[in-house]
Amino acid sequence: MIKSMTGYGIASFDSGSTKYTVEIKSLNSKFLELSLRLPKSFTEKEFQLRNECSKQIERGKVNLSFNVEKADSTVRAAGIDKELLKHYYEQLKAVSLDFNEQSNNLLELALGLPEVVKYDEETVSEEEWKVAEKTFKQALAAFQQFRIDEGKILEQDTKMRIGIILKNLSLIEIEEPKRVPVIRERLNQFLAEAVGREAIDQNRFEQELIYYIDKLDITEEKIRLKAHCDYFIETLKNDDANGKKLGFISQEIGREINTLGSKANDANIQKLVVGMKEELEKIKEQLLNVL
Repeated sequence: MIKSMTGYGIASFDSGSTKYTVEIKSLNSKFLELSLRLPKSFTEKEFQLRNECSKQIERGKVNLSFNVEKADSTVRAAGIDKELLKHYYEQLKAVSLDFNEQSNNLLELALGLPEVVKYDEETVSEEEWKVAEKTFKQALAAFQQFRIDEGKILEQDTKMRIGIILKNLSLIEIEEPKRVPVIRERLNQFLAEAVGREAIDQNRFEQELIYYIDKLDITEEKIRLKAHCDYFIETLKNDDANGKKLGFISQEIGREINTLGSKANDANIQKLVVGMKEELEKIKEQLLNVL
């Protein structure tokens, strides 16, 4: 069974006072590229989330978004540093006098300066984190299921294309025996035109013909190609199936197809080989998105 690297999962939970929404989406990548967008209060949980994503997701360019909406959005201030406020106010007042400017809004300006108003640190309680973590796991489960479903589609498509390659191979086996009489006639005709039919040594001609046909023999290539295709299908069914392994097998399939093409010396077989190459390229494109 294979899984796609493309995935999407979303989950949300509304407790009445707080709504948690987690969204995970990914595209294909050679490695795990994880991008997290978290609320400030969840910063201390980033390592835990990254660790869980690394174990579960494995590979892909992943974006994880964690959104927290509070029903009461009032920001509570812990207090005002009166001494610092007074210091800022006096400084602003002195500058206003120096420049002969009005000083109606000096207090408002002073309140906006750094460290005057101090806010409560944004933290998440253990109870809140349990709810948020549960929402995250639900989104992750939906994300994984999406990958599995996409993987089934990829599996069916690659199986179908391997089937076409095997069908073309069976057609090549039908065409292959037709080559020898054609090659014999072609060489015989060439020699007859070059030196005359009476001057041809038939015994030598047969020896050379056997040697030439042996060079064009594709029996081994057919056997290996069939074996690689069967191994590809077998690997698809395994629990540990992965895109990299299938990619290596597809490379071996490609080598045998190329050798078939170079040794074919027949127009009909060449057409079938071109069809094989076309299907193999589509398989390779699909495997780029397999986990």
